[in-house]
Amino acid sequence: MTTVSQMKCACPHCLCIVSLSDAIMVADKPYCSEVCANGTCKAQGGCGHTGCGCS
Repeated sequence: MTTVSQMKCACPHCLCIVSLSDAIMVADKPYCSEVCANGTCKAQGGCGHTGCGCS
């Protein structure tokens, strides 16, 4: 049995890997930040994580 503890942020623009224990969960999907979770990461200039594709 394998337990998943990390996943890619559910935002289609984002490259972040998020720990499920720290993720912002929306509709059972994990997001790395509030701006990814509410779909405004592109408008806000990114999620704030280095090397991410949101900006």
